[in-house]
Amino acid sequence: MENLLNNMKMEVHDNLYLKEPFSSDLGSSIVQESAMLIRDLGMEHFTFKKLAVNIGVTEAAIYRYFENKNMLLLYLTAWYWAWMEVNYVYATANLESSKARLSIAMKLLVNGPLFTKNVHVAPTDLRSIVVNESLKGYLTKTVDAQHQSGFFEQLYSFGVRISELIFEINPEYPYPKTLAYTVMESSLLHAFNSQHLPDMTEQSLDSENRLVFFEDLIVKTISNG
Repeated sequence: MENLLNNMKMEVHDNLYLKEPFSSDLGSSIVQESAMLIRDLGMEHFTFKKLAVNIGVTEAAIYRYFENKNMLLLYLTAWYWAWMEVNYVYATANLESSKARLSIAMKLLVNGPLFTKNVHVAPTDLRSIVVNESLKGYLTKTVDAQHQSGFFEQLYSFGVRISELIFEINPEYPYPKTLAYTVMESSLLHAFNSQHLPDMTEQSLDSENRLVFFEDLIVKTISNG
């Protein structure tokens, strides 16, 4: 299974790019190198000029694939959520229990992908980007148009799977979608806070205890609904 996933390329909405990156060696290098640069520099200091220098091309060559660095960030974020959904599908393939599948979903949200190798782009780099940078991609004035253009299709798809699990466990709970996306977003914020704003969490809230916290939160919320 890991060999299959290692070579799998995620499909994301084609409005996120001007030219399909993995249609060429240059496009592949743009995705791989940008993921490492954004991981290391952050979006504030990442530029297409720096990316161009790193891969030995002109900035114009990069602009043939992505309109700007915000679009590149949204592309990488979409790739991450598509990868998370694939992780979920493979990890739960033989599980009939909705609660067991929800437990896998919580592990993915709190700790990141279960499968961490892919030849196209490193899932661990994407995890770092999503935790530290992804909010910068959609807290913008253009978010409404981006939503209409399908930019968040992969994020929505994974969230729907979690909301469907919540509905399976308790069909009477009135807010499965809201709860699903609240947990998705807050799990990233907690991961960020534990690294950079530790006074916003208990000192004991490491990844294992964050998992306990979110499982407790979602199970009790569903049960009390």
